[in-house]
Amino acid sequence: MNPNEEFDIVIRGGTVVLRDVVGVMDIGIQDGRIVQIGDLTDVPDSIEFDASGLTVMAGMIDAHVHLNEPGLGDWEGFRTGTAALAAGGVTTYIDMPLNGLPPTVTVAAMEQKLAAARGSSYVDFALWGGLVPGKLEHLSPLREAGVAGYKAFMSTAGGPGEDAFREVDDYTLLEGMKRIAAEGKVLALHAESEPIISKLSEEMRKAGRSSAADYTASRPIIAELEAVNRALFYAEQTGCSLHFVHISSEAAVMAIESAKRRGLDVTLETCPHYLKLTDESLAAKGAAAKCAPPLRGAEEQEKLWRAVSEGYVDMIASDHSPCPEEMKAADNMFEAWGGIAGAQSSMELMIGEGHVKRGIPLTQLTRMLSREPARRFGLSDRKGEIRIGADADLALLDLNASYVLEREGLYQKHKHSPYIGETMLCAVMATVSRGRVVYNRHTGIEGEPEGNWLRCK
Repeated sequence: MNPNEEFDIVIRGGTVVLRDVVGVMDIGIQDGRIVQIGDLTDVPDSIEFDASGLTVMAGMIDAHVHLNEPGLGDWEGFRTGTAALAAGGVTTYIDMPLNGLPPTVTVAAMEQKLAAARGSSYVDFALWGGLVPGKLEHLSPLREAGVAGYKAFMSTAGGPGEDAFREVDDYTLLEGMKRIAAEGKVLALHAESEPIISKLSEEMRKAGRSSAADYTASRPIIAELEAVNRALFYAEQTGCSLHFVHISSEAAVMAIESAKRRGLDVTLETCPHYLKLTDESLAAKGAAAKCAPPLRGAEEQEKLWRAVSEGYVDMIASDHSPCPEEMKAADNMFEAWGGIAGAQSSMELMIGEGHVKRGIPLTQLTRMLSREPARRFGLSDRKGEIRIGADADLALLDLNASYVLEREGLYQKHKHSPYIGETMLCAVMATVSRGRVVYNRHTGIEGEPEGNWLRCK
């Protein structure tokens, strides 16, 4: 671009986080893409966003989000869920195949999902397909239709209704991996051993035990570790690329790291709730903090932070799993819905707890939050980092603006979150999606939903 040409918008004077460098610079944007980075003080008059005193990062790519349309829009819809994502600095998300009715396990179901999402998403998105028993023949058509990859549960998925998403048996998992390897796609796995957790849960129920501590004890780290190792063994036999979702323990992280060193194509994510909350939070906050795998103890949390800081964790994802508030109201912890509504808080928690508090470099955090999800799931041609030619997807944060999260500040459909009452050590001040400001902390969500579906190849 000619430096004397006018930009559509200039992000002026922010501390910009590039792949390997952090520095004060301007970002020139035209037609939704970044066209210049540097000192742009001599350009003609353009619309400007004053980012002085703010940190400008690539928008988060949240690869693990549950938005429950079609069929369960009363749990969470695209408009409300993506408003929360935008308010949290997320500019792209990948929607999981379960909790909608029908789940995204066929092309016909995928088309229903897309019909619900179009014109209702504030930011860009891709879709996961599903691997479930009895649907193996649908894997190839889903790949051709443009899914980012496939998701499977190694333990009970827990969805509502007869047509809900179901966990895989060992045959489906092994055969599915063979077919997914042939498709050149990645399989994302919820890795917990169903035989272990179902037996422990049954024993708890028979003994009349239903507390937060009982729920946590029913899903021990060994259940995660067994499932991870079984899946890695299958991957070695089939050549299937794997991605492990919401890993909660250092032991599982290091098992996956060992597999990487043996040459397996495998990645993992962890979630902000494992790094901010502990098993004591579940007891104190109630079912708003219930998830699977469950929150671990403070010692395990510190081990997980060490794995993050040492580079063993590939990416961070919210696993935003919303539901109506009454589904969290059960006295029996086993009966309450298990899912954390955290779409809006992921980036603030990771930058606040990771950088402001612990000093993890912003370049390392942007790798986990943005660049690696884009690379892994086929979006890096336009997404994942601040560079010339990329989409102008940006999150502008004030690293000095700590605040206490309140219900009234949440944009999701149901205003419950385990982070309510927690101090955020930084704040997203604005979110830019393809050059358009979609969120401003002072004015809220701006404009109408114009997010695009990203068809993955």
